[in-house]
Amino acid sequence: MSQHFPVLIVLLPLSAALLSPFFSYFHKQAGKWVAIASLFGAFVCSAGLLMQTVQDGGQAIHYWMGNWAPPLGIEFVVDPVNAIIVTMITFLAMMTAIFSTPFLKKSNWLYMGGYYTLMALLCVGLSGMTLTGDVFNLYVYLEIASLSGYGLIALGGSKGTLAAFRYLLIGTIAASLYLLGIGFLYAMTGSLNMADLSGLLQGQMDSPLIAMAAALFIAAFGIKAALFPFHGWQPDAYTFSHPGAAPLISGAMSKVPAYAMLRFFFYLFGAQHLFVQHGLTVIGILGAMGIILGSVMAIAQDDFRRMLAYSSVAQIGYIAVGLAIGSVYGLIGAVLHIVNHAFMKGSLFMVIGGIQYRFGEFRISQLGQIHKKMPLTVVTLCIAALGMIGIPPTGGFFSKWYIMLGAMSTEQYIYVAVLVISSLLNAVYFFRVMENVFVNKDPQLKEINSPAGKLELPLQMLIPIVVMGLGILVLGFCNASIVDGIIKLGLPEVFLR
Repeated sequence: MSQHFPVLIVLLPLSAALLSPFFSYFHKQAGKWVAIASLFGAFVCSAGLLMQTVQDGGQAIHYWMGNWAPPLGIEFVVDPVNAIIVTMITFLAMMTAIFSTPFLKKSNWLYMGGYYTLMALLCVGLSGMTLTGDVFNLYVYLEIASLSGYGLIALGGSKGTLAAFRYLLIGTIAASLYLLGIGFLYAMTGSLNMADLSGLLQGQMDSPLIAMAAALFIAAFGIKAALFPFHGWQPDAYTFSHPGAAPLISGAMSKVPAYAMLRFFFYLFGAQHLFVQHGLTVIGILGAMGIILGSVMAIAQDDFRRMLAYSSVAQIGYIAVGLAIGSVYGLIGAVLHIVNHAFMKGSLFMVIGGIQYRFGEFRISQLGQIHKKMPLTVVTLCIAALGMIGIPPTGGFFSKWYIMLGAMSTEQYIYVAVLVISSLLNAVYFFRVMENVFVNKDPQLKEINSPAGKLELPLQMLIPIVVMGLGILVLGFCNASIVDGIIKLGLPEVFLR
């Protein structure tokens, strides 16, 4: 059965998405447990594939759909890098699905079933984008992820509906740009398989169509990843999305397009070509500008959710800078930051979601002395905040460290300066949060959902919050094993410049 793990990663949540409303009709809770069980199964399959690729010394696993050989057939390709990313996606989806349950306790069966259908479909889309070896199939999964994301954002209320509509308009432009780009590639090669395209394109890399396709991919993935200046949709989408789904939306939706940039520019085109290097330089400049702008804008926010949204603009900038550096250390830092940031930002949105669930509050200025009422939640907040700043032993320190090493080894010192400045700015707004939590007076918030017994939150919320906080520390303590035993195996030096 393990040979079918690649397809089961998408097939299990896809089946749950179809069945969840049906089961919810007969029993409101049944559809929820079907979705959670499917996400757990997808996580087990992802972790199994990760272990297999590592044990095989980084050798990629190729899974042919319907046993049709590529380039005619569609295939999934699993290597250590995308295996760790899809493991992160499925784990975060499972934790978010569990975390969401208290928000839905008063919902009817249709809302409950529809919510978990969208949650499962978002996992399908993000996982499929990560695993596919076909450029058009990536578009299909991109649309699945986008449509389910629009729905989860719209469930946040009237402002969420407006944010989802805005994202839909901009996201449609991104999808169109991506389709146009792969249309150029297909016109030149007659193939859509990534491995096949990589070989066929090498003799045509001087064509203006290739440069145009690369520019279109930068714009398309830049919009989906909320890379500056394509980030306009993101602050409202993160702020007003359904509070139960926000950890998955903020933790994973923007990371997969960033990983797609890595695959296209380093695996499909090859970074040794001059126009690709120019494209990476553009990505690096945009990333550096986003790091500074996102950090400055985050400082100005009182809404914790909006502060985290602008912080994500800066964090995507780190990944973009790592890609632009293009050295082994830069790419290691970029991949490691994809995983680290998913845990850090996912846990932070769980923290504010928990506070919002209990008190209906999300303003930083109103969080005074909340550590006395929600100690475990605040511990996770502190761990995640330290990780975002880049303080050891959290995972965020090590991904930033590798990106900085990459910049120093290639003598791109402007990126070093940007990273240092941004870390100081991160410290400003996260220490402001902790000051409000520990020092400010208690605003006497009124509870809208009282906890059961001595627990600060329902167990369904508290367990994911604590697990995500511990995950940040585990990623930090195990960073050497992750880098040497997983990421380096998936980054062949032939693609590095």
